[in-house]
Amino acid sequence: MISTLPAAPGVNLSRLRLDVRNLLPQVITWRRQLHQYPELGFQETKTAALIEAKLREWGIDYQAGIAQTGIVATIEGARPGPTLALRADMDALPVQELNEVDYRSRHDGRMHACGHDGHTAIALGTAYYLAQHRQSLAGTIKVIFQPAEEGPGGAKPMIEAGVLRNPDVDAIFGLHLWNNLPVGTIGVRPGPLMAAVELFSCKILGRGGHGAMPHQTIDSVLVGAQIVTALQSIVARNIDPIDSAVVTVGEFHAGTAKNVIADTATLTGTVRYFNPALEGAIQDRITAMIDGICAAHGAKYELDYRCIYPATINDPAAADRVRRVAETAIETPLGIVPNCQTMGSEDMSFFLKEVPGCYFFVGAANPEKGLAFPHHHPRFDFDETALAMGMELFLRIIESFDAA
Repeated sequence: MISTLPAAPGVNLSRLRLDVRNLLPQVITWRRQLHQYPELGFQETKTAALIEAKLREWGIDYQAGIAQTGIVATIEGARPGPTLALRADMDALPVQELNEVDYRSRHDGRMHACGHDGHTAIALGTAYYLAQHRQSLAGTIKVIFQPAEEGPGGAKPMIEAGVLRNPDVDAIFGLHLWNNLPVGTIGVRPGPLMAAVELFSCKILGRGGHGAMPHQTIDSVLVGAQIVTALQSIVARNIDPIDSAVVTVGEFHAGTAKNVIADTATLTGTVRYFNPALEGAIQDRITAMIDGICAAHGAKYELDYRCIYPATINDPAAADRVRRVAETAIETPLGIVPNCQTMGSEDMSFFLKEVPGCYFFVGAANPEKGLAFPHHHPRFDFDETALAMGMELFLRIIESFDAA
């Protein structure tokens, strides 16, 4: 029963409706079941099968096989109202779990190290509650179970498949269990919440030779080193200081021996920013710098630059709605964190470009229980009380449209 699941200090479960509190043990069971069988992007067949089985059991209409493994459940209320969407991602990461818990991953080299198992469980619990309360529900709710958020991205193909149409979605909401905030808190803000992400890979084509005879070569390591240094000036000298941006070179591979000047060198990295106006601008500067430095040394290069996800930007009215709803459910010293941002990225951004909505963080860390490892860490786990908070917030957001 709920009494066997003590809340972290500051969390007041009495603020949550009794149905959600009673449902929490079952939602935890679903979450742990999902956690044991993590699946990578577009491979979430077992996850999708569990979701489909529950939806059939509850008599909820759904469409499966969208963008390979995605599912959209549709719950129609007894009264007229808007069409709202809730989005939950399903995929895991290629991480070897190190947690010693009875629900640890049974798939070697794969782990739910970012909380997507919790997101799916929250969405299932919310769908179940809505199906049991159709008579009091106004409008239509679409619950979107999305594959491949961690890459290569499932939101865009789901949108292209029409998940926001028939009926057209008026607003969309999503949440992320967030170990950067303590359980019992909510992070929500209007405008940019998460950054755009772009990736680049550059192969420098020099001319190798003997380390004692550099005049006979075009040193790809020297060229690469100058490129790495020069790229650091982009944010410092080309981006408005009011804007936040990051250019990171994460890999530099070259050479095979101490006394051999490398023929080629490969650099890879990532670019992050919040302001959509920067789209293309940093790419242009990176290209220009690589081109100029290589030309100065007589080297050639091959550059692969890809824009992955745009910035996740919340509609101001939708974010204000989430904040006002959260104020009725949160009772902790920290409460609501209004300026919570991260240079991490999310393909929820594609949904928010199509329809107004809000993506927000649900605090899930509890250091007193040892549940404070960061996302993507092999010991990542979260306080499962946050699952109840997520359901309650989704339900209150839906109900706030009826009260408006």
